[in-house]
Amino acid sequence: MKTTGMMESAVAAVLALTLAACGTDTSAGAPAEPAGNAGTEEKTTYKVAIVKQLDHASLDEIANAIAAELDALAEKNGVVIDYGEIYSGQNDQTTLQQIGSQAIADDVDVIIPIATLAAQTMTAAASDTKTPVIYAAISDPEAAELTGIDYVSGTSDALNTEQIMQMMFTRNTPMKKVGLLYSKSEANSAKPIEEAKKYLDENGVEYIEANGNTNDEVIQAASALVGAGVDAIFTPTDNVIMAAELAIAPMFAEAGIPHFTGADSFVRNGAFATCGVNYTDLGKKTADLAYDAMTKGMADMEDYYLMDGGIVTVNTETAEAIGFDYKVLADFGELVEVVTTED
Repeated sequence: MKTTGMMESAVAAVLALTLAACGTDTSAGAPAEPAGNAGTEEKTTYKVAIVKQLDHASLDEIANAIAAELDALAEKNGVVIDYGEIYSGQNDQTTLQQIGSQAIADDVDVIIPIATLAAQTMTAAASDTKTPVIYAAISDPEAAELTGIDYVSGTSDALNTEQIMQMMFTRNTPMKKVGLLYSKSEANSAKPIEEAKKYLDENGVEYIEANGNTNDEVIQAASALVGAGVDAIFTPTDNVIMAAELAIAPMFAEAGIPHFTGADSFVRNGAFATCGVNYTDLGKKTADLAYDAMTKGMADMEDYYLMDGGIVTVNTETAEAIGFDYKVLADFGELVEVVTTED
């Protein structure tokens, strides 16, 4: 970890034991100096805290895109942007509160939390100092109570649930029963699950809900849906389910059940398909907003910025395993083909 602007050594030592942090290269120690840092004593320096709610493919993709864009902005504008390490709260509110307290004590210029719980916790941490908080990937900022706050803005990856439901019904087989797999602890899931229920009710399709808050619970819930004989499964941008996707995707593939999800990271971990935002683009936009907050202030910012969707991501290996002709999904947007990875 870089020490520029850090808290006193005693506090840092405690946090070193309690906080799990990862840079853009998690196999190494602290990340390399951001672009343009060498020999820049005379340059303006901005300090940034990037905070993931937890570690998984979606949030990692966003964090890495934010860091890359901050490096590019630093080089382009002749400044230093010191984001140190990228922290992970491990989906634990106490850990996130410790990270938020450290960021405020470090007098950072902006905090960039990724996902809802991280954004809510960082917003609370900055309530006295009004340190700008520019969040990433909040599906429903209003429901998360992140709107109408003068020091808070960010990017939303709100899901077009109806479009994903329509994609589900393109398969040339009867759709009689749909599984809804999500975590009740995930604020991101509440609105799209209600939208999915409404759509299925209107179309006379039975649905079964299955929930989990840990990996083991998610695996059990997924197994229950397979046992119930559902024809397809829908999961929104749910961080808890995403963290278990590598474990549950083979179960669904073996049963011939397409798993439609809220983000391309699920699909890269074995789910069948999604239609949503590009998380690299979302990370880049979030970093641009954070730079504006540091250099221009928050006065002209919107409550949040909704990212464009229209990108259909399909796992071709999963499509082959379940016998789904995914070419029909090209009508819903730009078709991107991927295979399963563990990233």
